[in-house]
Amino acid sequence: MGHVARNKQRDRTASAASVVETVDGGLAELIPDRERPRAWTLLIDGAPQSHVDLDDPAHLAFEYQRRLGHIADLAAPPNRPLQVVHLGGGAFTLARYVAATRPRSTQQIVEVDGPLVQLVRRELPLDGGARVRVRSTDARAGLAKIQDGWADLVIADVFSGARTPAHLTSTEFLAEVRRVLRPGGLYTANLADGPPLTHLRGQIATAAAVFPELALTADPTVLRGRRFGNAVLLASDRELPVAELTRRVATDPHPGRVEHGRALADFAGGAAPVTDASAKPSPVPPPSVFR
Repeated sequence: MGHVARNKQRDRTASAASVVETVDGGLAELIPDRERPRAWTLLIDGAPQSHVDLDDPAHLAFEYQRRLGHIADLAAPPNRPLQVVHLGGGAFTLARYVAATRPRSTQQIVEVDGPLVQLVRRELPLDGGARVRVRSTDARAGLAKIQDGWADLVIADVFSGARTPAHLTSTEFLAEVRRVLRPGGLYTANLADGPPLTHLRGQIATAAAVFPELALTADPTVLRGRRFGNAVLLASDRELPVAELTRRVATDPHPGRVEHGRALADFAGGAAPVTDASAKPSPVPPPSVFR
């Protein structure tokens, strides 16, 4: 469940050119974007996962993907190539974005759903010059194969049946992420939760047990526990570019808020870090989210 759509109405008969195929995660649909000639939305079992514009890969349509894009922009000075690990592939939206905005970047996508990878490669091919390797394996297993200190940026956007798997929510998982990051590297994760925000608070506490610097960006109504939605977590061993991230998020089409420091610790409210022994998948979205 990559994206909680703000506009829940969707015309399922958008075009005869829609592509529907069964993948490991369920029923995958590629729906053409009526406003952009070579743009597509990927849905799995009706849940929006990714939006890709093949003519303009730097275009990010979903709120949470825009926030991940801001973080990629701030991971290093402009135009500097990055080494990026993407946990969860979807339609490779963020990998395409980094390849377009930071040429010569080297990227690894870890996506457990092999048939989904084949569908995306066939229908939404990557640019031939993009240095992107795709591994069809479990996110944590794939992470374990990456050498220490390789990545400037690790992006986690992993959903199975609209839920983040339990083994990708623990301190042990985040310790593996930190091992793969170079000093000063950034970790960011797309999280989804709704009232009473127990999962989100636990993920903040878990990240705080592994990384000294944290920030969280989300729609204010999500942070207030008014609705189910996405929140993007950012963590590092270095001071974060909070002021610039705040500015960018505030000027998005759907403005968000950034919390950090004492306010973020207060928001977490004394939640306990999650371990492998206590981990649970993220909550099931309410049925109304995708209607």
